Amino acid sequence: IVGDGSRVNVILPPFAVRGPVLSIRRRRSEMPSRSDLIQGDSLTHEMMTFLEGAVRARLNIIVSGGPGAGKTTLLNALCSFISPKERIVTIEDTVQLQFEQPFVIRLQASRLGVDKRELLLNSLRIQPDRIIVGELTGPEVSDVLQNVRVGAGGFLTTIRASSPYDAVDRLEVMVGVANPNLSARSIRHLESSAVNLLIQVSRFNDGSHRVTQIAEVVGLEGEVLMLQDIFQFETTDVGEDGKVRGIFHAADMSSKLQDRIKACDTHLSGD
Repeated sequence: IVGDGSRVNVILPPFAVRGPVLSIRRRRSEMPSRSDLIQGDSLTHEMMTFLEGAVRARLNIIVSGGPGAGKTTLLNALCSFISPKERIVTIEDTVQLQFEQPFVIRLQASRLGVDKRELLLNSLRIQPDRIIVGELTGPEVSDVLQNVRVGAGGFLTTIRASSPYDAVDRLEVMVGVANPNLSARSIRHLESSAVNLLIQVSRFNDGSHRVTQIAEVVGLEGEVLMLQDIFQFETTDVGEDGKVRGIFHAADMSSKLQDRIKACDTHLSGD
């Protein structure tokens, strides 16, 4: 990682059979705005309005997707909905998030051997209104879930996963590694009480990025963690220009989630 946040990777012979391979993944100087995402067909205005309400209602949200799918881009858009009155703590391996809010404390892991788990535990001592972790990758997941389930909420993060169900499976594995004595049911109960929304973002063959699924965590049914789709993208065809076309479907959310967002809207309008 170089000074401007770009990621440089080099593979040299004998591992690269036909000669050295250099790849550079450059960081955007400016993240796309909310209107840019809507105009680019990454999601609809209705979906963005719903996500704004979810962030303001302090729901705990995880953005999932593959490498380069646009997780950080969407996370930045979600962060823009946070009130400027809130104290925000961010924990990242590489500093990528961008904020306009005045009260932001930025922490970076992988410095002097300090990992995200240690930074997370230390950040709780300064009583943040929001904790945002750039990406969940290891044992810090257990501490994150344990603390957000008893905290004020409003946690935001990303995880590498191919679907919301894959995301909860990855969370279960990472929590299990950090807490081998916990049963699978106990871990799923922890997930169901700590996570409210999962947002799946995907990169298509034409290079476009879309929010393909927004799912609500509704709780446990027996041993199974149940998710309920609120929005979903359906591919309809591929045009002659190679562009992927599709439509966004909207479904009902649980009454509990509706009440929580409406209560937040009422409070904000009252202010």
